[in-house]
Amino acid sequence: MTNPNAELSPAYQTILKVIAQVEPRIAQATRDELTDQRASLKLIASENYASLPVLATMGTWFSDKYAEGTIGHRFYAGCQNVDTVESVAAEHARELFGAEYAYAQPHSGIDANLTAFWAILAQRVEQPRLAELGRKQVNELTEQEWESLRRSFGEQRLMGMSLDAGGHLTHGFRPNISGKMFHQRSYGTDPESQLLDYDAVREQVKEFKPLVLVAGYSAYPRRINFATMREIADEVGATLMVDMAHFAGLVAGKVFTGDEDPVPHAHVVTTTTHKSLRGPRGGLVLATEEYASSVDRGCPLVLGGPLSHMMAAKAVALAEARTADFRTYAQNVADNAKTLAEGLMKRGTKLVTGGTDNHLVLIDTTSFGLTGRQSESALLDAGVVTNRNSVPNDPNGAWYTSGVRIGTPALTSRGFGADEFDKVAELIVEVLSNTEPVTASTGKPGKAKYQLADGVADRVKAQSAELLDKHPLYPGLELS
Repeated sequence: MTNPNAELSPAYQTILKVIAQVEPRIAQATRDELTDQRASLKLIASENYASLPVLATMGTWFSDKYAEGTIGHRFYAGCQNVDTVESVAAEHARELFGAEYAYAQPHSGIDANLTAFWAILAQRVEQPRLAELGRKQVNELTEQEWESLRRSFGEQRLMGMSLDAGGHLTHGFRPNISGKMFHQRSYGTDPESQLLDYDAVREQVKEFKPLVLVAGYSAYPRRINFATMREIADEVGATLMVDMAHFAGLVAGKVFTGDEDPVPHAHVVTTTTHKSLRGPRGGLVLATEEYASSVDRGCPLVLGGPLSHMMAAKAVALAEARTADFRTYAQNVADNAKTLAEGLMKRGTKLVTGGTDNHLVLIDTTSFGLTGRQSESALLDAGVVTNRNSVPNDPNGAWYTSGVRIGTPALTSRGFGADEFDKVAELIVEVLSNTEPVTASTGKPGKAKYQLADGVADRVKAQSAELLDKHPLYPGLELS
């Protein structure tokens, strides 16, 4: 079989030469980025490697076209090809996830969440108010009626998972716009098990009575029972919104099914298209038909003009995700995460929740006497790319943290299996076990400074190189 990477190699070489004629520093940075990614153990749970066809699709003249509006109803002429692109992307999303409706325009996960929040407000607040007043459009309201509606928007309640328990900043974190749009309250996890306690969530929801109940996570290493979350939402008449940005690939690959698949249970589901889905950086909104027309108003409600080249790349990635190969990949992601977790724990590492059921692992770095920031930096020195992350009730806050989040999607894309991930666990422990915190100049314990023992970084890099050389990134692609 012909290697598509090798076929595209001359094209990418030509592209970089053309870029270098205008701004050589950008061409060189692009080459350097591929070199760095090829030479490092990428363990950031939210990162992956898009295929070359997906990457190539982003670099087309669709970038030059304005297309505000929706399919067949644009505010600019000449959008017939954009209509095709958006239709194909939405079709693949609906078929892949079994959704009644899909909206492919969001530029990012945050944009997808904003679109969802405002669609819910439109459906649950604006439309009933307009019906009550006998109006069809908000621009028909008197100033007094409009001010009353505006106040109603600002008085709604939202509840999502707390940041330190594994939720995302867009789930009502106060410094984020989601925490400013709504009266907000968070649910956490059980202090002992660090797992979701559905009875406790139910009691909080009954007491707070949110309009929107958000489920989903960015650093919770377990699965969620979305059927139970829907029951809880229904008990108070809340809209269940699920942010599956992190685990969408496991849903698409049928690793999460039944009660663990959010699409049959949620009113609205948001996701990114990269991370475990292995597509371009962008967002999607899936919804029931009830919410479809409100979601469709994402542009111009909160979105700028659709990025047509990105929607095209989403379509290609979603087509890839509908294959049997992707299902195998998704299962491998989950299996490899278990292997990685077990490899860390058998070497004495403390993990949040004591393991994983999905694609990510959260290391409690206090077991090494380190902060998350010290750990992240020491690992990077050794060529292991991770990100620091809060743990439940984190004493070091959201900047320094007491944890490191790692995930298996990217290295699984390179072909890593159980043996390689057990070795990765060994290398992580070797780095963290040989890192010491350094006291700050004030005499207080430092939260950022550290000392990695001599020779450890080079030794780990050499062993990593042996693993990486067996599984090259984009084999056949040369950028001489």
